[in-house]
Amino acid sequence: MAEDETEHPPTAVPPTNGPPADPPGERTGRPRRRRRWLMITAGAVAFLLVACGVLLWIAYRKLDGNIRTDSATDRLLAKLEAERPSRSAGARGAENLLLIGSDDRSGANGSYGADAGTQRSDTTILLHLSADRRHATAVSVPRDVMVSVPACEKPDGTRSKPALMQFNWAFETGGPACSIRTVEQLSGIRIDHYVILDFSGFKTIVDAIGGVDVCVPQPIHDKDAKLDLPAGRQTLRGEQALGYVRARESLGDGSDTQRMGRQQQFLAALIRKVESQGVLLNPARLWPVLDAATSSVRADGGLSSLGALYDLTQDLRSIPTANVVFLTAPRRPYRYDSDRDEFVQPQTGQLFAALRDDRSVAVRPPGSTPSAGADPGAGASPGAGPGADSAGAAVAASPSAGASPTFEGRTADVDACAQH
Repeated sequence: MAEDETEHPPTAVPPTNGPPADPPGERTGRPRRRRRWLMITAGAVAFLLVACGVLLWIAYRKLDGNIRTDSATDRLLAKLEAERPSRSAGARGAENLLLIGSDDRSGANGSYGADAGTQRSDTTILLHLSADRRHATAVSVPRDVMVSVPACEKPDGTRSKPALMQFNWAFETGGPACSIRTVEQLSGIRIDHYVILDFSGFKTIVDAIGGVDVCVPQPIHDKDAKLDLPAGRQTLRGEQALGYVRARESLGDGSDTQRMGRQQQFLAALIRKVESQGVLLNPARLWPVLDAATSSVRADGGLSSLGALYDLTQDLRSIPTANVVFLTAPRRPYRYDSDRDEFVQPQTGQLFAALRDDRSVAVRPPGSTPSAGADPGAGASPGAGPGADSAGAAVAASPSAGASPTFEGRTADVDACAQH
């Protein structure tokens, strides 16, 4: 039988349930468009990352450049290294900072009085951070306490003679270096870092966090301090906050002891405000605070960078507020001049010994009954006279320096207004 040469149509492919095949021209078009969009998206993301990196770098440089390094003080302290105390073996890893509030009247501070070419330390606080960063102790050094001030280099290059004088004159005599060496001499504690803050800087920082809440027991009307406040809880901003922590004659009994107590309450409230509002974890809130803080302080070379301040902030943030202690070095009216103070011994020596050895300090509410061995009327060290530094004598002295009494003070977790 002859072969059938008739052409037959191809056998039909069974239909499928899938979508119809793309025309040949579209098969290559869609992958190209997809690749194009991926490239555009990747480019946009890369641009945003680079832009964010540049902005962060600019912000870092701006904040880092805000900080003023006190190179002159660093040089003076380096020259006198042999005279400075060394850290005890039990306190390795701990850090001690001296926070100095200056009453400088130059520049933006001119509205607080005439610039006489000198300045004193309006407030001085020794801040001890424990080696495990679980405790912080802030000790106010009374400005009027009589202490032995070592020989210091004056601003004009001459050198002063060692002398007995009230503590805040050390800053006037030889600036921060003289204050630091005086604290080191009377306490035996090595100062690792220092920060100097003036009036304008203080106001700027308070305003940056939106003010600080305080409790005013009675109405305050003080023209000199620029305060006009009703009684009760008040949110104080820059100018009012500065007047509140500096006022002396018109509040309480007019003593410097009560003024230091208000300063401690204010700092405790400031810490609670920063932590309760999550400032350290919120970039939008943190930026103005960092900008204000870095623009307002003068610090040593080891602390005058944004990285170093950030590390310090992280150390402070890790400490529970119940473990942040504020107190004033035990003092009483100076026996030769009731307008001045002197340290109470052996309590002051015991306090400084505890900090030197990185031991925690126990406090009780101001005005409460003291525990055994913490009699605030205890006498000064034997032999202390008008030319002696009783605190310095206690540093080198007695076995009793090992036992720390409970001091009048407060912790940062206690809201003073909640107690009224």
